[in-house]
Amino acid sequence: MEAFLNQLPIGLSIGAVLLLIALGLTFTFGQMGVINMAHGEFIMAGAYTAYLLQDLTGRMAVIVALPVAFLVAGLMGLILERTAIRHFYGRPLDTLLLTWGVSLVLQQLARDLFGAPNVQVQAPTWLQGGIASLPYNRLFIFALAIVTVVGIWAYMNRTGQGRRMQAVMQNRQLAAVSGINTAHVDQRTFFIGSGLAGVAGVALTLIGPVGPALGTYYIVDAFLVVVAGGLGQLRGAVIAAAGLGLLNSYAEFWSDASLAKVIVFAAIIAFLQFRPQGLFVLRSRALT
Repeated sequence: MEAFLNQLPIGLSIGAVLLLIALGLTFTFGQMGVINMAHGEFIMAGAYTAYLLQDLTGRMAVIVALPVAFLVAGLMGLILERTAIRHFYGRPLDTLLLTWGVSLVLQQLARDLFGAPNVQVQAPTWLQGGIASLPYNRLFIFALAIVTVVGIWAYMNRTGQGRRMQAVMQNRQLAAVSGINTAHVDQRTFFIGSGLAGVAGVALTLIGPVGPALGTYYIVDAFLVVVAGGLGQLRGAVIAAAGLGLLNSYAEFWSDASLAKVIVFAAIIAFLQFRPQGLFVLRSRALT
């Protein structure tokens, strides 16, 4: 029982990491239908942003980098959307191949700029140490995930731009004939989704080194969170991330890391057999 209770906060902290990563995909994949395999490289860009700011701000680089990384990754996503992805809307497999190629290019660019070896970002002194089995850096990521979720919910439900984004997600054609500029909504959506990936990258610098392949370690799990939670469903992503984090924590505790991944994949596949639409599905009205 003691071991079970000790793994609970660890599992929730893993879920918080997955949630931060998956929040951006909730926009780009869940709402726009774009399978963005370059999302992991936007995470990497956010992490390297913190690394570059380290020389200027010292141990406060992680805090300063959060808004800067959001802008950097968001602009990268906006450029990708404007130059390439906008020509492939409605063709998810094509966007998968396109963004996979972009991800390989960005990984090689990172190796050319920063080198292949991993680098480390120093955490602030007040994030060192912990309470019981949970380090302060994990608690910070948990708090960051909560603040981010609340901010996204407020944006989507309390602002005009957020409501227009939901309108385009629910019915693009009807939104267009209603006077909504869907192209501008697409740009804004991709900017926010990519920017959130940059924030997740900064958070990841608190729990490990930064390297060109950083994003590839998490991208599959992030897609699983979005699919299991329901496409475009914020509350579904929160519940799915917590569930996957706990499942991964306990499976790894009782077996090993490789077998834990197999258990998580098997559980998701089994779940989707019974509920292929995910935990929550967008409600819509239809003529009968």
